[in-house]
Amino acid sequence: MTFTLPSFPSTSHMLGKRTIRPLGAATLCGIAFIEDTLLAIDTVKGHLLQINPHSDNTQILNSHQVKDFMDVTGISVWKDTLWLTRGNQVYLCNLNSLGLEHFVTLPYTADGIAVWESTIYVSCQKQGGILIFDRDTRKQITKFYAPGVGVENLAVDEETLWVSDTVEQTVYCIDRATGEVTFAVLTPFDSPTGIAIHKDSETGKKTLYVAYASEEPYVRDNPNADPSHELSYRDRTFIHPLNYSHNPDKRYTLSNGYLIEMSYMEEIAPLEDVYLPEVEWRIALPSETERQKIKHIEPIGLPFTEEIVQGQRVAVFKFDALTPGERHIFGWKAVLEVRGIKYRITPTDVENIPELSVELKSRYLVDDDDLAMDTSIVRRAAREAIGTETNLLRKMYSIRNYVYDELSYGIKPHIDTPDIVLERGVGSCGEYVGVLLALCRLNGIPCRTVGRYKCPPYAEYQQVPLQPQYNHVWLEFYVPGFGWLPMESNPDDVGRGGPYPTRFFMGLCWYHIEIGKGISFETLMSQGARLTKEDLSIGELAINHIRFTILEELPPAS
Repeated sequence: MTFTLPSFPSTSHMLGKRTIRPLGAATLCGIAFIEDTLLAIDTVKGHLLQINPHSDNTQILNSHQVKDFMDVTGISVWKDTLWLTRGNQVYLCNLNSLGLEHFVTLPYTADGIAVWESTIYVSCQKQGGILIFDRDTRKQITKFYAPGVGVENLAVDEETLWVSDTVEQTVYCIDRATGEVTFAVLTPFDSPTGIAIHKDSETGKKTLYVAYASEEPYVRDNPNADPSHELSYRDRTFIHPLNYSHNPDKRYTLSNGYLIEMSYMEEIAPLEDVYLPEVEWRIALPSETERQKIKHIEPIGLPFTEEIVQGQRVAVFKFDALTPGERHIFGWKAVLEVRGIKYRITPTDVENIPELSVELKSRYLVDDDDLAMDTSIVRRAAREAIGTETNLLRKMYSIRNYVYDELSYGIKPHIDTPDIVLERGVGSCGEYVGVLLALCRLNGIPCRTVGRYKCPPYAEYQQVPLQPQYNHVWLEFYVPGFGWLPMESNPDDVGRGGPYPTRFFMGLCWYHIEIGKGISFETLMSQGARLTKEDLSIGELAINHIRFTILEELPPAS
């Protein structure tokens, strides 16, 4: 029997070029394509939706079976059969009738599903794996380990199984015969809840689409309140193409990127009158990296000259003197191409790596930034963090998890040394970085700081000025033979105790802006001498202004 669906005008030429925001949808989970027709499940409402990708128009296909589709989390289509997961159950049904037939029951919640010929793939977070069933016998054939720690949805195409993980903010490319992860792709938005593959009927090109579902805060009017506004939350759900470019030689995959304008500016406004002769004010400029390309840089307010410090570009502003009552605005504006990046390197890959160079040891294994590496509490933590582990990558992973277990996140006005932070058990992102640097360096792993700011992660707000709430810092660790690899400094909104996601372990999303790797972001010198916090802090002398504007989404990387 053949099945028929309500028809929309052909939109194949529009796919891959826009965000799809289905009208009336609350929480999209599983998605699937039948040629150019897009299907999605709205798990809250129980609606099986057919979506026009060009206009966002929707049509409910299960008007008389809505209750049967409530709480469905994954769907897949093979020929005229729709497969779905709900609770502990896996069901199938004919697309024309939509009458559910039970297929199998799992001991725990079935999350996502994908079907290829007679093979059925079902993800189960509670079992930590992807279960593979035979359609004819309904017996489990084998099981793959889940690549991430969150709820996972599935799609399959020929020899590849695609896995999207809600917590990891990552899509994994897996060999469907062996379960081995080939590479991983960071998604441009958080909370991915569904994945599907579209094959263009005209060109044959295949594109991954990912559904997202979460809540977003907004300010709404409330005439009965004083003041007459209040913070509330609303559903945020949409579908967006996932672009990626895999570089097997360098072991990384780039994903969706954006053209971003960033400005950093200082406004001199001293808390007290000061006189500083022969001033040189240095501000690091954005770095050129595998994932970040500088398209343009220009000064703001005053001209600057450039210096190269340890391979990093730095803007230098010079003043004959800064006198009481004197006011200036100065800084830089840059236009950047920034993409997500995710490295795929395993412990086996680093078993036989070259020795560290003398230069790396002398620069990145020492206490050059009040890391308290000679204190007993820090040295004890360095030993406890790795135990008997000898593999460099496993040591780095163990140190990360140890610090995440020992510390909870808290914002503070100043940075304490790692010994104080470990004793207190609470730290800001900068203090997390200090502890990580100390423990890594004591264990022979070169590390350096990176960062300073993240663009607000709202890619849909384009051509709108955005201000970050705080500065931010993370780190890079060095693996001989592979180079510098990024790592986020703190658990990133995930509670203590783990399991901790690895989305930003050897990965950064598009909104991380890399500035001044391994050097101070901003320094002030007077008469050739660097001013310390005891002399005068920059915060006492000036107010900084940071602004981001997301200009447009970049085309896929070549």
